Amino acid sequence: MNHIKWSKSEKKIAREAFEKAYERECSYLAGRIREKANNIRKSDDIWELHDFLTEKRKEVDDKYDYRYSVLDFVFARLTKEGWLEYDDLEGVAEERIEYMKSLLRFSKPNTDK
Repeated sequence: MNHIKWSKSEKKIAREAFEKAYERECSYLAGRIREKANNIRKSDDIWELHDFLTEKRKEVDDKYDYRYSVLDFVFARLTKEGWLEYDDLEGVAEERIEYMKSLLRFSKPNTDK
């Protein structure tokens, strides 16, 4: 587990980056939802949209965890998935950024989105 404490200024940067990533993903999802809704042609399409929304809601709720004890992992994942850029974390200790990058070295490539 990472032993680096979050400073007050890093917590502010982290919160802003977290919110920015969340808004990026929600904006992307809104586009996908509009596309799917515009393609509803039969009653089964309605339930497919419902299932899609249910699945995405669970994914997003599970992913966006703002506990400091897991935030490095969350940020590593968000970076891997493209919702967060390391530039969004400017001002966070370089040691922490390197730790996040090291977490990505051991993860599977991202094929979603």
